[in-house]
Amino acid sequence: MKRAIKYPNLEKTDPEIAELNLLEEDRQFWYADFIASENYASPAVREAGSSVATNKYSEGYPGARYYKGSDAAIDPVEILAQKRALKLFGLDENIWGSNVQAASGSEANLAVYGALLKAKGHANGEDTALGMRLDFGGHLTHGFHVSFSGKLFHFEQYGLDEKGYINYAEVEQLAEKFKPKLIVCGASAYSRVVDFEKFGKIAKKHSALLMADIAHIAGLIAGGTHPSPFPHCDIVTTTTHKTLRGPRGALIFARKDIKHGEKTIFQLINSGVFPGLQGGPHNQQTMAIAVCLREANAPQFRSYAKKVIKNANTLCENLKKYGFDIISGGTDNHLMLVDLRPFTVNGEDASEWLHQAGIVVNKNAIPNDPLPPQKASGIRLGTPAVTTRGMGVTEMRQFAKWIHGAINNPSEENLKRIKNQVKALCKKFPPPGFE
Repeated sequence: MKRAIKYPNLEKTDPEIAELNLLEEDRQFWYADFIASENYASPAVREAGSSVATNKYSEGYPGARYYKGSDAAIDPVEILAQKRALKLFGLDENIWGSNVQAASGSEANLAVYGALLKAKGHANGEDTALGMRLDFGGHLTHGFHVSFSGKLFHFEQYGLDEKGYINYAEVEQLAEKFKPKLIVCGASAYSRVVDFEKFGKIAKKHSALLMADIAHIAGLIAGGTHPSPFPHCDIVTTTTHKTLRGPRGALIFARKDIKHGEKTIFQLINSGVFPGLQGGPHNQQTMAIAVCLREANAPQFRSYAKKVIKNANTLCENLKKYGFDIISGGTDNHLMLVDLRPFTVNGEDASEWLHQAGIVVNKNAIPNDPLPPQKASGIRLGTPAVTTRGMGVTEMRQFAKWIHGAINNPSEENLKRIKNQVKALCKKFPPPGFE
């Protein structure tokens, strides 16, 4: 591949790191990325993320910093990112506030919990929250016992029904039994539309706050291809990389018109981020987030979101033709969870074979998985990254064939043959900025 990205200062100062960076550049170019939580940021986003804003420390919020020197650019950048976040999702700034400082989606969720929930062992009694089980498609931060969310806070967990859809009846039953302060909806490996309206009715009936974690589907919501959580929720968190195609970072939205004690929940969550969770924000990331939010508000992005779903549907239906079982039977969004048990193989082995064939996926637990997480009985596939490269339904049909071929015959010779074919295809579809 011809080097399109240049790092002259890095190559001069630290050739060892420069070489490793080039190896990663090569990997991203020659491998087909089907990890649902990964994507390719634009050159503009990457430039902003390596800007001189990294030199500025700025504890606090615009107009109320603990260090001088933020008024020229840092404050305006953060305010612009806040406004663009609200605009992207069509939110009234008199009703909703946006926080753009959290370093990751996990930290964003922790900030919300810390701001609104009394933790385990609290003198005045702990609060209860509801979240989706990890092995049913939820996230570590939705109450899993090894995560801070499960260790520090009392979570009850809901799952899926026999068809592989969110079990809303179970959510209702748990809400009735435990009277949660907070209900968390959203998922990490769930391929169907999340019915935010149903969650909203349950939360309202039981006087609970409703939080949606849309880390995976934020770009689809922004692109108009998935229903919005905002008419039904009080808090919404998301990462900015996945389907939004931005830098590693997070956004928190919260209502300004709902009080929780003396303050609004937005004020409490702002304090939950700083000083409750972290010090100065990563200003270069805030700048890059602002760029990605501008990009996501363009007509081309809405077209992209539609193609992501079309590609996912095509890949899913063709995998089914090759005998793969898909949890819930299909997909409405950018990802699918594949049950590998019909092929008598585990997710760790399958993901390794696919990697050797030039196709990157992740192992993933399936509902009621008989195997431990280190092995898992499934793999998760997503189409955001390959769609960003310009691949379409023709390529998705081909990848379904290659995925079946690699898992059905993982001989060294066959995996090498597939990898060469994948490389030839990837060469035709360079990631943005790699041309």
